[in-house]
Amino acid sequence: MAHPTQLGFQDAASPLMEELLHFHDHALMIVFLISTLVLYIIAAMVAAKLTDKLILDSQEVELIWTMLPAAVLTLIAVPSLRILYLMDEINDPYLTIKAMGHQWYWSYEYTDYEDLTFDAYMIQTDDLTPGQFRLLEADHRMVVPVDSPVRLLISSEDVLHSWAVPTLGVKVDAVPGRLNQATFMISHPGVFYGQCSEICGANHSFMPIVVEAVPLEHFENWVSLMMEE
Repeated sequence: MAHPTQLGFQDAASPLMEELLHFHDHALMIVFLISTLVLYIIAAMVAAKLTDKLILDSQEVELIWTMLPAAVLTLIAVPSLRILYLMDEINDPYLTIKAMGHQWYWSYEYTDYEDLTFDAYMIQTDDLTPGQFRLLEADHRMVVPVDSPVRLLISSEDVLHSWAVPTLGVKVDAVPGRLNQATFMISHPGVFYGQCSEICGANHSFMPIVVEAVPLEHFENWVSLMMEE
């Protein structure tokens, strides 16, 4: 989760988020190089004492400022498109979960199991126990197995919502009447927090998302307990 004074992204908990972090660093280095070059050109022009007013055009300059931006765009576009296709790729998911947005809570349905549905409401501040996080804890967590591709189907019952967990690199709009999908695979056990990222009304900031990743054996035990309730 995020921590005070944090400037960068949260640590990646999925291979997809690792790819996004690498692409961010790659693009940031290109931005730094461009900024340095522009700053150098500005400084050189300001410091120059001689100017040539007879030059009307330069084929060399025209070629450089056409080819160089094209090369930069290629260096950014190729990895960007690769990650875009990876985000849309869903190959044989082990588990499918349907997340439905409401004003103002989330409901989850494990479509591979019969009658495994529950609602997830935010835990009020007065009901928090030591170690729990204000405005981020939910009374029911979305539990998933580690190292398993999970397909998430997302929709809404009333207004626009957005299901977002930064550490997983997932942010998908929940649109009434439309079924969007996303995929993720969590690489290590843990608890990961998110929030609705689309302004949806008065309690928009009070519908958190909590994903708990556990080993497969623990997940099967959790499913058995939930089915018995």
